[in-house]
Amino acid sequence: MYIIPKPKTVTKKEGDFCLSYQSRIVLSPGLRENGTTCASLLKECMENWAGFSPSVTAGAAKEGDIFLCLDGECRGEDGQGSGLSPEEYRLEIKENGILITGGDKAGVLYGAQTLCQIIEQQGGAPECILIEDGPDIKHRGYYLDVTRGRVPQMAYLKKVVDRLCRYKINEFQLYVEHTYMFAGLSEMWRDETPLTAEEIMELDGYCRERHVELIPSLSSFGHLYALLSTKTYGGLCELENSWKQPFSLSDRMRHHTVNVGDERVMPLIKGMLEEYMALFSSDKFNLCADETFDLGRGKSKELADRKGVHRIYIDYVKELCGFLVEKGKQPMFWGDIICGEPELISELPENVICLTWGYEPDQDDESCRKMAKAGARQYLCPGVSGWNQWLNLIGDSYQNITRMCTYAGRYSAADKDAAQGEGKESGYDSVVGILNTDWGDYGHVNHPDYSIPGMIYGAAFSWNQEIIPFEEMNRQIARVAFHDTSEQLVNLLAKAAEFCLFKWWGAVSFYEKKELGIEMPEYGVREFAEGLIKLKECEKTGKTAQVNAALKKIREQIKKTAVHMDTTERKFLADCDITLDGIEIWNEIGAAVAKSKAADDTAEGAGYLTEDEETADERFALASRLENWFMAYKEMWRRVSREGDLAHVGEVVFWYADLLRGRERSKKAVKN
Repeated sequence: MYIIPKPKTVTKKEGDFCLSYQSRIVLSPGLRENGTTCASLLKECMENWAGFSPSVTAGAAKEGDIFLCLDGECRGEDGQGSGLSPEEYRLEIKENGILITGGDKAGVLYGAQTLCQIIEQQGGAPECILIEDGPDIKHRGYYLDVTRGRVPQMAYLKKVVDRLCRYKINEFQLYVEHTYMFAGLSEMWRDETPLTAEEIMELDGYCRERHVELIPSLSSFGHLYALLSTKTYGGLCELENSWKQPFSLSDRMRHHTVNVGDERVMPLIKGMLEEYMALFSSDKFNLCADETFDLGRGKSKELADRKGVHRIYIDYVKELCGFLVEKGKQPMFWGDIICGEPELISELPENVICLTWGYEPDQDDESCRKMAKAGARQYLCPGVSGWNQWLNLIGDSYQNITRMCTYAGRYSAADKDAAQGEGKESGYDSVVGILNTDWGDYGHVNHPDYSIPGMIYGAAFSWNQEIIPFEEMNRQIARVAFHDTSEQLVNLLAKAAEFCLFKWWGAVSFYEKKELGIEMPEYGVREFAEGLIKLKECEKTGKTAQVNAALKKIREQIKKTAVHMDTTERKFLADCDITLDGIEIWNEIGAAVAKSKAADDTAEGAGYLTEDEETADERFALASRLENWFMAYKEMWRRVSREGDLAHVGEVVFWYADLLRGRERSKKAVKN
């Protein structure tokens, strides 16, 4: 039997508890007000996995009942309370009943979630057991990009919240630049299927019922493409004429920082912050302030020359933080810029939280250490490695997340002994949280469900920092999250992700360079060139065909897991099949591009393929496969997401279809 996150202590006992038609779910007095969410969750689980539908009541428990209580309202066999801290729980399954005791209401809920996982694996006669459990890290968050590609439907967002609650994640943030329907800013969000105020408040209430804090997150410095590409506010951009540029998936990631020297900026941004914060019950606010690439390079250059780039950066962030504090909010911000001058953290409010991020599989702790030494209060922020991918890089996400969770223990008050007597200098009390990120760069083309393994890694290892080996953890996730009793699904997906030769990032970069004349950023030029060389080698050696053959075998193995899965999860396998077929198709497209003049910057007319007439039939057939695949992909997208940037993704897809057919498309700006 698996329980995720792994409990701190598990003591097995003799016997089983047997549910019956007379069993009840009983709430202690302190849970009567809002304990029904917890009781309903348990009841639904028992109906689905044990066949019993116990009634819900309050008062004293009888033999055969499941009793949910707050610590202090119930007593164990020794007649004493459990002395539990907030979020801690104690789960006792005995032959004559089940007792869940929580240090607070969240603790009771987490105990119920653990019981649900047991029932899902053992049915209506779970074995007798005593579990005592609580979190290693207080703040355990998940960060979902709902701006750069997908705006999830409300039903899907609630499904995400249910999943967070199931794995004991207690904070949730939505990354927003322009996908909220701000009053008076229709020019910014008019074509983005944005979230509304009513939806945000509905989601906030849904989160509260499940002890998940929905924290507002809003770009307020860099990453303001949509705002600064409007005719009305384009003049506030650090660079000239931002609003005149055609849309591109890469360009919106850069060059859209506000001019801090313009007196119109601060009132506008503060107004957006104030409007947005009013929708949330959280006392925190993430103002982002990351990747201000162009700060001091355009309109504010004279100001930066006088004061220094870091000075004008911290002055701007300091004013926004002060504004949030005045409004009763605890500020958060991404730490990539301040990490260059960590001592500047001392100028910000004492309660500010620096979000220190790093997404590499071999991520080091340098940034965390520097900020800890400077006295910063930090969340460490790993990632699920889904951005720019059709299928998340599950292996990379495991390595990254386990490293960052380990660093969190090293630099947290909970691991004071690990500081080896270094005292305050070690920064042992710096890290107070984990915020696991799910970004949507370049259109968020991966299905959000592919982030489930990464989400669970973050949940599991922030709750219990005992690291479980990769393949074993994947077996547990397959069993618990996907109800796959073969326990193979997640490891198969991890292998499949390694067979993507023509990555989406490269496909977009090639399209935008050829069609829109947009050069890649410096950090991407080498990576793209290396990728093109690899594609050419694969095409010459026949490796593309070998890789796709191996991928087909994995697709077959994934389909075979269906008989081991609950019927409610099998639809996921059809989505996987669409995605893996797409990877095969894009690998073949990469091979076609690599052997053509289109891959040569010096070739005339290099925006399309005409030179190899012998392969025309193959190329036309591949274009047709791509178009038919994209039709299925769009249906998959629309089941969980609004339109968002689907049209922009389609523009890239159709360009490649025309490229394969040798059709030169007229240059035009994509819809803005």
